[in-house]
Amino acid sequence: MSNRISSFFKLLLISSIFWVLVFLLFTAIRYNGLEEEMHLYTDDELFLPIRAIYEAAIVFGLTISLFYATIEFLFDRLAKRFILGVSIFLKSIIYFILIVVMVSLTSFHLEEQIDIDIYNERGWWRDDPFFWITVIYFVSASVVFSLFRIANDRFGRGNFIQILLGKYKRPKEQEHVLMFIDLKDSTKIAEKLGHHKYSQFIQDCFIDLNMSLNNFEAEVYQYVGDEAVIYWPSKKGFRNNNCINLFFAFEKRLNRREDYYKNKYAFNPKFKAGLHFGKLMVAEIGTIKKDLAFHGDVINTASRIQSLCNIFNQHLLVSESVLEKLNISKSHYKLLSQDMELKGKEERLKIYAIYKKTDS
Repeated sequence: MSNRISSFFKLLLISSIFWVLVFLLFTAIRYNGLEEEMHLYTDDELFLPIRAIYEAAIVFGLTISLFYATIEFLFDRLAKRFILGVSIFLKSIIYFILIVVMVSLTSFHLEEQIDIDIYNERGWWRDDPFFWITVIYFVSASVVFSLFRIANDRFGRGNFIQILLGKYKRPKEQEHVLMFIDLKDSTKIAEKLGHHKYSQFIQDCFIDLNMSLNNFEAEVYQYVGDEAVIYWPSKKGFRNNNCINLFFAFEKRLNRREDYYKNKYAFNPKFKAGLHFGKLMVAEIGTIKKDLAFHGDVINTASRIQSLCNIFNQHLLVSESVLEKLNISKSHYKLLSQDMELKGKEERLKIYAIYKKTDS
């Protein structure tokens, strides 16, 4: 819950900065120099309360950002099961109503501040050009913000900015925790369901996985068939044991939705995972379908550890490099192998099984 609240406040902070700047820019374009321009072409004098207008723009931006962040946060969770078009349509209606209300309230505020009559009777917005200019500007800004969030989700939180700045044009060495998480008995399930329904089954499973990612500061590196590769920068991965708690939260969510999976697919999904920690290289690759790629032994080792789950009949296995960084008691892990030989590797590893705190 605390990570979810933290995610909301991060979105609110970014949204507040964005929308305040957006409406300050709108105010500057709309009103700065208007007095001089009026005097240049006519003999009329125009005195605008610029300070009050800028203050209104800041209040407007902060208020919009609060509603915007709340709506986006709620739809981020709901829209994972909605068609994208339906989600956009519903949000558009909500934002339109919000703009009508906010522009009306702002006009009332300015009317009191500058003591002039502003046309703001019921239904005023239908024929008001200023309102429609505001709507177009708001929609354009929303598109920019949405594209930024989509790109940020695509490359991982914070990585999009790094790509824009060219950080990964040359490979960078970083420490990451990697988790390979794979569906158990996938061949059997695929044969029973058929390829179409099996794809729906995997979709549902990964939606449930995605619902837990933000709560544990995790990012998806890639999906390969019925397997997902999750990663954390080292600090985030070991903070509050995020890298193992994500797996247990995912298991818990699947168990809560057991009836749904049983009724729709006649199977309850079970997953297995392997984790390893170490240094790898991160590089920007491709000119078409640009992406970030990880290179290094950490990836192969994490994959090999996950493949041992069936051999040891365990759900969650980690290497010693991961265990050393975790804050868990001895009753919640077990040494399975002192010197496990992994396929394609000369170095032997200690392999541990991890258990939930409620397990004996």
